[in-house]
Amino acid sequence: MAQKIAIAVVDDDESVREAVANFIKSLGYNASAFERPDDFLKSSSRGNISCLIADMQMSGMTGLALHRQLVASGDQIPTILITAYPDEKMRARALQDGVICYLSKPFKEDDLLAGIQAALDKRSMRGTERRG
Repeated sequence: MAQKIAIAVVDDDESVREAVANFIKSLGYNASAFERPDDFLKSSSRGNISCLIADMQMSGMTGLALHRQLVASGDQIPTILITAYPDEKMRARALQDGVICYLSKPFKEDDLLAGIQAALDKRSMRGTERRG
């Protein structure tokens, strides 16, 4: 049996974290929700994650810092950043650093879905490159 695609949500706002995780589940994917970036980094399921959705502003570590740490460790999980405090300079920096999508809260489900699809497409292309 094929394993379901797993998507992680890291957001210190419980209502956002749960709403995004429930939306992901409604799409038929597995969703793992984490309150803090450190919880995600310590998670044993981290290696199975196909897409990461992280809040930009969290205590301890920003979503962009989490993305950068994953990349530096060789864990290239396609990342979507979400923020209640949009900033064009930060958006440009995040996209330059390889983030798939940068969404301002509140965002439309269709925009999140498009970001998830782009992340999964990127993940699948990287898997093809490894095999080829």
